[in-house]
Amino acid sequence: MIKRQLFKAAAAAAFAVCAAGSALAQTPIKFQLDWRFEGPSALFLQPIAKGYFKEQKLDVTLDAGTGSGAAVQRVATGAYDMGFADLAALMEFHANNPDAPNKPVAVMVVYNNTPAAVLTLKKNNITKPADLSGKKLGAPVFDAGRRAFPIFSKANGVGNFTWVTMDPPLRETMLAKGDVDAITGFSFTSFLNLEARGVKAEDIVMFPYADNGVKLYGNVIIASPKLIKENPEAVRGFLKGFAKGAKEVMAKPDDAIQYIKARDGIINTELEARRLKLAINSVIASPDARAEGFGQLKGPRLSLMASQVSDAFNTKGRVNPDAVWNGSFLPSAKELDVLPPKK
Repeated sequence: MIKRQLFKAAAAAAFAVCAAGSALAQTPIKFQLDWRFEGPSALFLQPIAKGYFKEQKLDVTLDAGTGSGAAVQRVATGAYDMGFADLAALMEFHANNPDAPNKPVAVMVVYNNTPAAVLTLKKNNITKPADLSGKKLGAPVFDAGRRAFPIFSKANGVGNFTWVTMDPPLRETMLAKGDVDAITGFSFTSFLNLEARGVKAEDIVMFPYADNGVKLYGNVIIASPKLIKENPEAVRGFLKGFAKGAKEVMAKPDDAIQYIKARDGIINTELEARRLKLAINSVIASPDARAEGFGQLKGPRLSLMASQVSDAFNTKGRVNPDAVWNGSFLPSAKELDVLPPKK
């Protein structure tokens, strides 16, 4: 009897040690989103909820963000290990902070095309980008579309426009009220925001940058050089877990919204499902993404973007495309085969 009790105690102790060892083996990863919990956040929330990162021995915590620039800064300071940010914002940080000791690096492309777009209303009689000449455009100063507008305007012959600055919540309201002639914003955000303000979908005119001569890459997963140097397997494991979850999200986007709801109980699930589907169709599973392969990029296009961002953002130095991208941690071609079938 005593021997049996001693055996059970020893077994329990061994189990506890194993459990503790297993917990210790989980590498903590703090991840910073670019924006609040909305439809596209499901791409990250689902693999957390379903344990795909834990399969890679990672303990991932995810925080909502306040913009791509802030996400880059927070990874650069070491407050976060990885993040999600617009590649143009990452390029700008590199060019303006050449001596920064911990400049984040892009390790996977998620939005193959920038979601930036110009939106206007049919009543404004703007039927093509060139019609924006002489018009009043509205956007917050940090808006990605506004920052990159010099590239759009050059590609489409737009001139003599003026900017009206406002806080993000007022952007679509001012367009609906007629205070500005057009706005810049993420296509899948501003379109739905206009509808929420009573504008009918058929009355909205949209010029996505990607369809109008601007082939900028959009949002990418970034990692700190410190993490890359000290734990490259963690970076590799994160991208594997993310790709596994992303494939499921894109296959069944409606089901994935539950994971956003779990983080933000007041979201409109129908609205966020629409936002996620718009993001998938317009910038994640775009024709360019299918041609280049999910997660990846092409050197010539990256170099062109680096040059365009240097000019449009008036950076202190020129962007070095080789310094902002490291594709060596990407999963295998089979694991990156995540895009849904063409419709």
